[in-house]
Amino acid sequence: MSKKEAFTSEETLSKEQILKTEILTQYKSVRQFAIEMEMPYSSLMSALDKGVSGMAYETVISICKKLGISPTDFSKNGIENGNTVEELSDHSKRLIAYYSKLNVDGKQRLIELAEDFTELKRYNE
Repeated sequence: MSKKEAFTSEETLSKEQILKTEILTQYKSVRQFAIEMEMPYSSLMSALDKGVSGMAYETVISICKKLGISPTDFSKNGIENGNTVEELSDHSKRLIAYYSKLNVDGKQRLIELAEDFTELKRYNE
C-alpha cells in the first residue's frame, strides 16, 4: 500500500489527512515539503498529527496556497467565486477563519444562518 493509499482509504478525511495526502502526492516526503515551506518539520508534523486548528491562520493559508487547495474546504479547487485567497476581502477572510474553527455542527448551523440571511431583504444588496 502506498503512502497516498494509506491516507485515502477512509471515505471522509480530516483536514490533516487531506493535507498529508496532498503533501505526499506533490512531494517526496513531509520533510521535503517543510523545507520548501521554510517551516520547522516538527511544527508541520505536530499540526498534521494534532490538528491544524492550533496553527496560525496565515500559516494554514500559506500551506494551502503552496499545495493549490482551498483553505475553506481543503478541496483542490483553490479558488472561491473566481477569487484567489489573497484577493478575498478582509471580511471574507475573517469569515473563513471563524468557519474553520467550528466543528461539523457549528459549520452546518453557520451555513443555515447564511442561507437564511440571503433570503432577507434587509441583508441583501
